[in-house]
Amino acid sequence: MIRKIQPQDREAFIALGQKFYHSEAVLSPIPEEHFARTFDEVLSGNPYADALMVEWEGQTVGYAILALTWSNEAGGMVLWLEELYILPDFQGKGLGREFFAYVEEQYAQKALRFRLEVTEDNTGAIRLYNKLGYQDFDYRQMIKEL
Repeated sequence: MIRKIQPQDREAFIALGQKFYHSEAVLSPIPEEHFARTFDEVLSGNPYADALMVEWEGQTVGYAILALTWSNEAGGMVLWLEELYILPDFQGKGLGREFFAYVEEQYAQKALRFRLEVTEDNTGAIRLYNKLGYQDFDYRQMIKEL
């Protein structure tokens, strides 16, 4: 089951985020306070930030963070899949496919493009994304921390 994040999810959201940021799917960990700020921002009602929880048989087993942004290139809103994490014991059970079906249904009227990032080493995720129709984007990502 995929559902919107709720106030009672704070502890699970932070714990899952910490596991994600200590996995091979990311390049480096982030400070714990980032998880709390993200949780608070999503629950504040910000229309450009959303988070979802992934459940399996009543157990919380994953989470996702979504961000909406305008893109002149896309000609409208773009939904960025900022993070998607499913605990390793629950990967390969179809939850990723279920997640993407849910997101596409829920955001089809809000966004013209879906976009995500993935590390080169995350071959399982890349296989899933390719099967779902995602393509490589020939852009180099650059950041500057403020």
